[in-house]
Amino acid sequence: MKHSELKEKALKKRKVESEYDSLEPECKLLHDLLKARQKAGLSQAEVAKRMGTKAPAITRLETSLSSGKHSPSIATIKKYADALDCHLEIKIVANN
Repeated sequence: MKHSELKEKALKKRKVESEYDSLEPECKLLHDLLKARQKAGLSQAEVAKRMGTKAPAITRLETSLSSGKHSPSIATIKKYADALDCHLEIKIVANN
């Protein structure tokens, strides 16, 4: 079975779909962080140096967003963005 087929089958279950949807903000943020780091052409070690920390901290930051085990603070994400010469935007959007 292909990944896409398994995902489609799993998402037919209401609880699975609900949990999947709840992870969307973290997944989007992780995607945006990784895309920005790639565009900047920086390694985790280089980002860490710019943030005044060590590479494992950046690994934990990026991993935490995909694992859901830890939510990094807004201040940490802002420092990460600053290290990439980016800025952080946060919005609250009403549900339709």
